[in-house]
Amino acid sequence: MPDNAKEHASGRSGSLVVVATPIGNLGDLSKRAAATLAGADLIACEDTRVTAKLLAAEGIRTPMLVYHDHNAARVRPVLIERLRQGATVALVSDAGTPLVSDPGFKLVEAALAEGIAITAVPGPSAILAALVLSGLPSDRFFFAGFLPPKDAARRTEIRALAQIPGTLIFYESATRLAKTLADLLFVLGPRRAAVARELTKRFEEVRRDRLDALVAHYAEGPPPKGEIVVLIAPPDAEEGAAATDVDLDAALAEALAGRSVREAAALVAAETGLPRRAVYARALALKAGRD
Repeated sequence: MPDNAKEHASGRSGSLVVVATPIGNLGDLSKRAAATLAGADLIACEDTRVTAKLLAAEGIRTPMLVYHDHNAARVRPVLIERLRQGATVALVSDAGTPLVSDPGFKLVEAALAEGIAITAVPGPSAILAALVLSGLPSDRFFFAGFLPPKDAARRTEIRALAQIPGTLIFYESATRLAKTLADLLFVLGPRRAAVARELTKRFEEVRRDRLDALVAHYAEGPPPKGEIVVLIAPPDAEEGAAATDVDLDAALAEALAGRSVREAAALVAAETGLPRRAVYARALALKAGRD
């Protein structure tokens, strides 16, 4: 356990410890993380079933309390009160480093407002693991979480991120991957990209290519399995034109009636002046969504 966590556990004041946990391989739990979880008074976790497996593997019996998006407003005051009373609370997520796409930030914010000591036990992160494996620039990067599920909102968000001078990183679900890649290609052009999934697990895979090739690969097959990270290279002056606000889906829907995907894409590309590869990729995604 960190020295300050031992001190706070003695009763003088509480301590919130943000603990990174494995993203797939249980062997990635550090000795310090295991000691912190074992020595804490309480573990705040997203799902007790997930965290219980980790604790069982280490022989840890620390009590757990569920803390996630749906109960955060109700449970956060309970955790703050325990911290005020001098408890050491370890905050974990289901996998990886807490506060990244989970409600941990608000708990940290509330603890800081109360003058409660906070420390971190760093460790696994799907974002960083994917970045170092992607082959894309790692000196600057921007994590944007999950893109919106709706097509129009997703493209709007991508346009807002298009000129960021660093590698873009997203989380995505398997069912939306093909459409998201098509929208990324449509807005950003054929940038270099990578799709990482099942990181640190038995079937770990990192597919690296240009967006048009990745779109073609994922549009034609079944959705991949596992947790997915999508990475996009920074903007380049030679990457080609980005998308306009034309209603591409409506144009493709009309063109696809009675035509092959290739014929429809060629027709819409000629009519709109949009990059043919981007239009073809979007047409593949639309057809896959219908089938």
